[in-house]
Amino acid sequence: MQVFCYKQDDINTDLLFPGKYTYTCSTGPEIREHLLEDLDPAFAESVESGDIIIAGENFGCGSSREQPSLGLRYVGVSAIIAKSFARIFYRSAINQGLLLVQSPEAVEAYNEGDEVEVDPAGGVIRIGGRAFDFPSLPPEMLSILADGGLLNHIRKEFSGGDGR
Repeated sequence: MQVFCYKQDDINTDLLFPGKYTYTCSTGPEIREHLLEDLDPAFAESVESGDIIIAGENFGCGSSREQPSLGLRYVGVSAIIAKSFARIFYRSAINQGLLLVQSPEAVEAYNEGDEVEVDPAGGVIRIGGRAFDFPSLPPEMLSILADGGLLNHIRKEFSGGDGR
């Protein structure tokens, strides 16, 4: 598991996925090619399932495109820990089943190379041997994340639990 650390504030949706591709890329593989290309050109090639992003304040500000959260979920980012999130990105992330945790203290404590573990049910982030509490996620939110997003969760609920 890798940790990608971008502690600067106001990382906008254009840095996460350039707007010039909005109408030409809509699938996970297409979006992956351009994830964070203007912020970290190596990200799309090196990100793996289970990786974590650590970021500053107002992460995901900007336009309301779904490609940034869809792409990050597609590549398997297991969590984004930030000082704060833009409201529209937060909502999009829930729709895609992407775990976001707001913890300014954990972001400040992170040093390159630290091991990071997130327990959403227990409400704990562990970084380099230190623990940082956050409000544990309610069972419904955990179900949405486990089902891969809100739409999948609703489908599962209305189909009797098998997702069809």
